[in-house]
Amino acid sequence: MDGDLTSGDASVEFLSTPWQSGQPFVLETQHAISLHFGHSATQSCMSLRVPDRLTLGYTRAMMGFLLLQPAPRRICMIGLGGGSLAKYCYRNLPDVAIDAVEINPEVIALRDVFRVPADDARFRVVCADGADYMREIDIPTDVILLDAYVAEGIAGRCADSTFFAACRERLSEAGVLAVNLVDDDPALPLCIERLRSVFGTSHAVVRCVDDSNFIVFAWKGGHRLPSRRTLFERAFQFAWADDLRLLPTARRVRDGENLDPERLVWHTPGHGRWEIRA
Repeated sequence: MDGDLTSGDASVEFLSTPWQSGQPFVLETQHAISLHFGHSATQSCMSLRVPDRLTLGYTRAMMGFLLLQPAPRRICMIGLGGGSLAKYCYRNLPDVAIDAVEINPEVIALRDVFRVPADDARFRVVCADGADYMREIDIPTDVILLDAYVAEGIAGRCADSTFFAACRERLSEAGVLAVNLVDDDPALPLCIERLRSVFGTSHAVVRCVDDSNFIVFAWKGGHRLPSRRTLFERAFQFAWADDLRLLPTARRVRDGENLDPERLVWHTPGHGRWEIRA
């Protein structure tokens, strides 16, 4: 968690709180409210001064889907958490219909705490298993955002080849899947390999420089990425591109196209994590 967002006293109180695995915990400080499933990671963080701002770097990187699909009409989010991406897309993409699917009713019960919009004609929160939802709902979707984490890590049913195949089937012809993965997950290369088995070369792996995450983008069309110039032009077409840091994301998308999982190297000093070998 960013140091300027939480006080030392609040952190001590949080770490001394008895933990019940799987139950969401809300940490509120002078400047922010954050959601946790364990002591070691922050699921969502909301600035009290600017509630709609994307505080965590990986959420800004996931918005890189706009570089590949700049005019989505329907977005499906698997995993609501504190609703950071849901709020941002709702406020800044007014012509987009959004379904946010969350399996944990205790997380959904916190939507008012995190100022998630009420359901309306173009936004709704669905309490369901994301894997079941993706198989059962036959509605073409332009963007699927996968951020389905529980206390133990990414939900297993949302990280296998069957699920990725269901995502590909549901995507529109120009659709994009964006998957959030953490860099200390030993199974990260396996997850990328499963994505490759479904999407082939139509994927790109992006290392988040200001978070412990990788974002994998995969697209349905079978084509290569747009040119670097086109990606840069798309990065500048949104008035809020600087806030999202879309330009550096565009560079990393190009560099990470069709990345071979064998380029991932496990670094063990201190806290083990994956890095991309040059």
